[in-house]
Amino acid sequence: MFDMRRFKTFLALSFLTAVLFSCQDNKKQQDSEQKAGSSQAAKAPAVKKKIIVFFGNSLTAGYGLDDPSQGFAGLIQKRIDSLGLAYKVVNAGVSGETTSGGNSRIDWLLKQPLDVFVLELGGNDGLRGIPVSETRKNLQEILDKVKAKYPDAKLVLAGMQIPPNMGQKYATEFKDVYADLAKKNDLTLIPFLLEGVGGESKLNQADGIHPTAEGHKILAENVWVRIKDLL
Repeated sequence: MFDMRRFKTFLALSFLTAVLFSCQDNKKQQDSEQKAGSSQAAKAPAVKKKIIVFFGNSLTAGYGLDDPSQGFAGLIQKRIDSLGLAYKVVNAGVSGETTSGGNSRIDWLLKQPLDVFVLELGGNDGLRGIPVSETRKNLQEILDKVKAKYPDAKLVLAGMQIPPNMGQKYATEFKDVYADLAKKNDLTLIPFLLEGVGGESKLNQADGIHPTAEGHKILAENVWVRIKDLL
């Protein structure tokens, strides 16, 4: 005799079993998809950052600051990071460096790749009264070496000015070197790196030459307005 009650129970149990197996299959599929996604994320290569080299003297090195990252080069890195740009700043500043010293040092530096080259040298030449023709020659040779090794690199030249202690003629010729080189090499020029800081006692350390942390913030802005469109 057919038992309807048992038949309904059988159907209910069959349905429940099917649902349970279906849930387990879905969970396995989800787990598999999650593992696959995690594996793909792990295999995804990290974004390769381009290199910006700041090649200069004590201004680039952040002389006299409690933390070198307070210097304008370090502040540029912070600005880049805040904007999510894939660039890494390399601070290649050496205190006391002249253009002659930089010209000797650049070959070693060029062993590492670079995409943007910011040249900040000459100030110590001016303070020492080195002939302007020598400064010009060294700066041009540095630029030539960079272009020869990395022809696609973007070049930036930080202009410098000096007080007329060595005479107005020398100071004028020294200032003009940077504009002349920028035009000759078709590169980006920062007209005067110390614009708004040079001669301002409150923005310079006791020596009257090296900027304070506040002064470097202005230097960073002077640099940023010129290089932001290159990045």
